[in-house]
Amino acid sequence: MIIRNRSRIPLPRALPRPMATLATILALPLAAAACAPGDGAPPADETEEELVARAQGIHDRVITLDTHDDISTANFTAERNYTMDLPTQVTLPKMLAGGLDVAWFVVYTSQGLLNDEGYATAYENAVDKFDAIHRLVNEYAPEQIELALTSDDVRRIVDSGKMVAMIGVENAYPLGTDIGRVEEFYNRGARYMSLAHTGPSQLSDAHSGEQTGEWLHNGLSEMGREAIAEMNRLGIMIDISHPSKASIMQTLELSRAPVMASHSSARALSDVSRNLDDETLHAIAANGGVVQAVALGSFVSTDKASARRAVLAEFEAEVAAEMNFEILGRGQMFRLPMDERDVYRETMAEVQRVAAERAEAAGVPGRVNVADFVDHIDYMVNLIGLEHVGISSDFDGGGGVERWDDASETFNVTLELVRRGYTEEEIAMLWSGNLLRVLDEVQAIAQEIQSEG
Repeated sequence: MIIRNRSRIPLPRALPRPMATLATILALPLAAAACAPGDGAPPADETEEELVARAQGIHDRVITLDTHDDISTANFTAERNYTMDLPTQVTLPKMLAGGLDVAWFVVYTSQGLLNDEGYATAYENAVDKFDAIHRLVNEYAPEQIELALTSDDVRRIVDSGKMVAMIGVENAYPLGTDIGRVEEFYNRGARYMSLAHTGPSQLSDAHSGEQTGEWLHNGLSEMGREAIAEMNRLGIMIDISHPSKASIMQTLELSRAPVMASHSSARALSDVSRNLDDETLHAIAANGGVVQAVALGSFVSTDKASARRAVLAEFEAEVAAEMNFEILGRGQMFRLPMDERDVYRETMAEVQRVAAERAEAAGVPGRVNVADFVDHIDYMVNLIGLEHVGISSDFDGGGGVERWDDASETFNVTLELVRRGYTEEEIAMLWSGNLLRVLDEVQAIAQEIQSEG
């Protein structure tokens, strides 16, 4: 076990606050003034080397927390797990190298049919992922990483020198028709859950309904409303990153606790349905919630990512043909046996490397990068206030931008924030303080609800 000696600044704790009604939320002016970054601008005579050293000191002292890291259970076995340097964006060696303290591992289930067979398959998938995360922390690497259930757990574990695992549930589809599974998932360690993914679940419409204009529930179903009440009662944060806007607004009206968006960015900067428009951002802030900006290239800059992708695709097809290699879709790749998947990834990486060299020589548009990503943080900080913004990667689920391609490059986010004048206290809030404050409030409200019953 590696101990890192850190002198930490205190993080904000839960504060009692009246929860806003939807009427209050909608009455907020969309151009309301918000908190801007403090004066952490580099001294005029500070050299680049000194700035980097200052940023590294800040990075080492604050608790860095990423709210969305997808997993494959094939990487959670005795023979193959995150103690090893796997070709995934998150592993324990990569977290250690990049100074990433806390990873929220995600129990993700793709949306299937709303019938008994679909629910059974989804539940089996969810349990498999819960069990995998527990194997990592209890069997494979208990001296390196520990599961946290509260903000106090996070601080205690980080201070001990270990890394931290937390669990989020992406898509409540595995609940089936059994509302009791909300408590089961809580007992398995889940501390946030979204009611939908891409496509409507039995609980909620999804953002993807925008493409067709067809909605199953016109927001939340009756079971979705029950699930919100149950998550409030237990102390599970409600994740609004994937549901439809109507679902989000109804959730904000119903929830007694603040919500979080585990991996969403600003729609004003990149117009995709998974990002949040200004009205929704204001509503989340009025609720006391937090939005975790996501470093997924097409969400950060749709135009930039699409322009580059179109050029690269041509060169990749050319290189693949020369190598007699078939480029697979994401779903096809994940259906390969693990050993074949590794070979595929290694070969595809070489195809991409050669294609990128040729594309660069031909003048391909640049990659979406850390600066583009931090533009979203800046935008949301200035719109709704720094205390409502956080950071996520969506690693191993499509995330990654230039200079934050995997967990080993986490420092580059802090470095960009320092360049823009954010203070150490503000960086601590963005990296973890805001999210942990919401978790504290959600759990405090759960205690109140339980005492009422």
